[in-house]
Amino acid sequence: MSRAESGARNVRELRSAERRNRWYLFGSGLPALLLVLLTFVLPIGWLFWLSLFDANGELTVENYTRLLEPIYVLTFVQTFKISIIVTVACVLIGYPYAYFMIKGPRWLANLAMGLLLVSLWTSLLVRTYAWLIILQRRGMANDLLMSLGITDVPLQLVHNLTGTVIGMVHIMLPFMILPLFASMKSIDPIYNQAAAAFGASPSRAFRDVFLPLSLPGLAAGATLVFVITLGFYVTPALLGGGKVQMISMRIESDVSMYANWGAASSLGVVLLVTTLLMLFIVKKSAGLGRRSE
Repeated sequence: MSRAESGARNVRELRSAERRNRWYLFGSGLPALLLVLLTFVLPIGWLFWLSLFDANGELTVENYTRLLEPIYVLTFVQTFKISIIVTVACVLIGYPYAYFMIKGPRWLANLAMGLLLVSLWTSLLVRTYAWLIILQRRGMANDLLMSLGITDVPLQLVHNLTGTVIGMVHIMLPFMILPLFASMKSIDPIYNQAAAAFGASPSRAFRDVFLPLSLPGLAAGATLVFVITLGFYVTPALLGGGKVQMISMRIESDVSMYANWGAASSLGVVLLVTTLLMLFIVKKSAGLGRRSE
C-alpha cells in the first residue's frame, strides 16, 4: 500500500470515528432534548398560540394591542422599575458581602456562607411572611426605629413599594452573591501581589485589578437577579398589599378573575421576549468587552 493510500485510509477512519462520536453524543443528549421540548418549547408554543385568540376563541391581535393601554404600560414600567431597584440594591449589598467572604477571617467567612445558605434553603413564602411581620406598624423594625429615637410614629414599611423591595432584595441576594463569590474565588491572589510590588496602593489594586476580574461574576449575578425579579409574584402580592402591580400579578388576575387566557398568554409572551432580549444584550455586551481586551 502506498503512502498516499495509507494517508487516505487514515483520513476516512478519522472521519468515520468523528461521525460515530457525533451520533453517540446526539444519542446521549436525546433524553435531555426531549425533556426540554416537552417542558419548555411545547408550553411556550402553546402559550403563543393561546395569545392569538380572544375570549370567544376567535383569531385576533387584540391581546397584543391592548397592552398599549395605560394600565398595562404602567404595569410594565413598574415591573422594570422594581427589577432595576432590586438589582442595584443586590449589587450594592452583595459585592461587599462576597468580598468579605473572600478576604475576611475564615471562620467569619464560613459563618457568612452558612447564613446565606440557610436563607436560600428557607421557603420563599416563609421569608415573605417573616418580612410581613417585621415591617408591620407594630413590628420589630418600627419598634427599633422608635426606640432609637429615629422616628416618633410607626413608619409605613409594608403594603407599599418599600416593603416589596426590601423583601425581594432579601430573597434575591443569594443569587447575586454566589456567582460573585465563585468569580472572586477564581482570581489568583498573585495579581494583587504583583500590583503591590509595582507600587499600587490596596485601593488602586482593587480598582484596577480585582474589580475588573470580578466583573463576569457581577454581570452573571445582576442578570440572574433582574431576570428572576421580572417574574416575581408571591413577594409583591403579599408585601405590596395590592398596591404594587407587577406583570405576573396582572397575568394571574386575567386568568382567575376574567378567565381570559388569551390576554394572560400575551403578557407571558411579551415578558418572555423581553427577558430573552435582555439576556441577548448582556451576552453581546460581555462579548464586546472580551473583544476589546
